Amino acid sequence: MRLQKNFIFVLIFIGVFLLGLFSPIQTEVFAQQPTGSVPTVTGTPSGPVIRVDPSLPYVRVYAGPSSFDYPSIGVLLGNETAPALGRARDRLDWIKIYYPGVSGSAGWVYGLQVGLSPGALLPLLDIPSTPTPISTPTMNPTLEAAFIGQQTPTRLPTFTPPPPLNLPSFNDLNSTQTASGIPSGLLILSLGLFGFFGALISYLRGR
Repeated sequence: MRLQKNFIFVLIFIGVFLLGLFSPIQTEVFAQQPTGSVPTVTGTPSGPVIRVDPSLPYVRVYAGPSSFDYPSIGVLLGNETAPALGRARDRLDWIKIYYPGVSGSAGWVYGLQVGLSPGALLPLLDIPSTPTPISTPTMNPTLEAAFIGQQTPTRLPTFTPPPPLNLPSFNDLNSTQTASGIPSGLLILSLGLFGFFGALISYLRGR
C-alpha cells in the first residue's frame, strides 16, 4: 500500500515537471540599458564657410556691405565659423554670411578680417538698399528763436581825425645879444681874462 502511494506521488511530480517544460508561456527578457551618456552627432555646414581670424577677439556683423552706411547687427568671436553666401557686387571685400536671429538670417562681414575655405567660389550679390531712418530730427523754429537771439546790425564808428600838433618855435640867435650891442663872445672873453689876471695876482701875493 505504501509502495503504491509513493509511485503515484512520483508520477504526479514527473507530470508537473513535464508540464512546466512544455508550457507555452514565455518569460520576458529585459536587455541591459546603457548607463553612460550617448554622444550626440552634430552636423557640419555644407558649402563654403568663413572663419574669423583667431588673432582678433571678435568682428562685427553689419546689415550691409559697409560699416558707415549700415548698422551693426551682431558679432562673431575669434576662430568662429559661419556659412558664406556670397560677395557684394562692386565691394568684393565684403562677404554675406548666414547669421540666424536677425531679419533675413543674414549679415555681412569684412573679408580682410575672416578667412574663406580653400577653393570656395562665391556668387556676386547685389548690394542691399541702405536703411532709412525712422524719423528725421527737425527743430521747431519758434523754440530756436527763443534760445538764439537775433543780432541787430550796428553801424561801425566813423573815423575822427586827431587835433593838429602844436610845434614849438625857436628864437633867432641874434636875440641873445645884449641891449648895449656888445657881442656875447666878447663879453665872455673879457670875463675870462679878468679871472685869469685875478688868479695871477693872488698867486704873486702868496709868494
